[in-house]
Amino acid sequence: MIKGLHPLSTLFSLKVNSRKMNNSDGGRCVACLTSHARHGLCPACRADLPVNRWHCHACALPLPFALPAGLCGECQATPPPFSRAIIPWRYQFPIDGMIGRYKYHGQRQFIRPLLAEFGELIEQQIPAEDRPDWLVPAPMHWSRRWQRGFNQAADIAECLSSHLDIPLDSGLIYRCRQVQAQRGLNRATRLANLQGVFRVRGTVPERIALVDDVVTTGATAKTLARHLLDAGAREVQLWALARTPG
Repeated sequence: MIKGLHPLSTLFSLKVNSRKMNNSDGGRCVACLTSHARHGLCPACRADLPVNRWHCHACALPLPFALPAGLCGECQATPPPFSRAIIPWRYQFPIDGMIGRYKYHGQRQFIRPLLAEFGELIEQQIPAEDRPDWLVPAPMHWSRRWQRGFNQAADIAECLSSHLDIPLDSGLIYRCRQVQAQRGLNRATRLANLQGVFRVRGTVPERIALVDDVVTTGATAKTLARHLLDAGAREVQLWALARTPG
């Protein structure tokens, strides 16, 4: 069973980040440190992950129950520019802690179990002939990447690219200026905050999967997808690890 991630990641950092954690089977669980984990999670902790079971079929917004139409109210009123969204988990405990330990503290061992599960899910849901031509990570301004040391979306896209044998282009769309962090802003402010932020360069393939770690309101994903479609893409999918509940 999953316990508090903060004390585990600090008091037992040597175990959490040990070489055994890289094993697909037989290593220690990053959440409870028990042995016999698969891809860094034991069966009990894997069962505790908040699966995004009932969700909007267009934007993957978590729902309290399945809707007959399959779409949330916003997507019924204004369909998103991406053709589908594959987001397997809700951004709740312990997913939020696992992503946070990786994203803000650089503890990559916490994200590896999720990446392995995500790659397997894509293989199951999308046949090889229907997969996108390129993976494109959500861009990060160079100054923020310098502060953090990495772009988490690019890390996720690189792992999926290797797992699924899909080409990756981290420079197809980029941030041309820094803006206020989206976290904590409401939907309207997020949209206004993104005006004139992104630009596309180079040749755009027909089918693209836009990759990110967490989708909150979807404002950034929608803006990026519209830019890619305007630049010549025929289809844009959205792939992310987690979606915040509405």
